[in-house]
Amino acid sequence: MATFSQPTIEKGSDMVLDFLCSTCEEKKLEESADYYCESCAKFFCRKCIDLHSQLFTQHSPHGRGDMKKWPVAKKMEDFLLKCDVHKEENNEMFCEDHSQLCCNKCAILNHRYFFLSHLS
Repeated sequence: MATFSQPTIEKGSDMVLDFLCSTCEEKKLEESADYYCESCAKFFCRKCIDLHSQLFTQHSPHGRGDMKKWPVAKKMEDFLLKCDVHKEENNEMFCEDHSQLCCNKCAILNHRYFFLSHLS
C-alpha cells in the first residue's frame, strides 16, 4: 500500500500533499516521490525510479506532470469527506435544495429531510 505524508493546511496556505517514495520510506527515509508506478502501486523518487525502470522495462511510471493518474491519498479522501461544521462526522447526504454535502447532524439541524439523498 502506498504511503502519503500528512497534508499541510497551515498558515492559511493551500493544501499541499506530498507523496513519499515507497522504497526510501522502507529505509526510514522521507524522500518526496516524483513518479508513481500503477503496475507496482508504488511511488518513487528520482534516484529510485532509475533502478525500477531498469528492472521493470514494461512498466510505465507516471511523473508529477501526469498526477491525474496517481491515486488519491486516503488522508485526502478522509479530509474531503469530513463535515466542515462537525469535524468528527462524515458527510453522508446531499441536500438538493442547497447543493451541499452534509452529515447526519447538519441534515437534522439545517436541511429538510425529503430533499436529501444518501451518498452511498
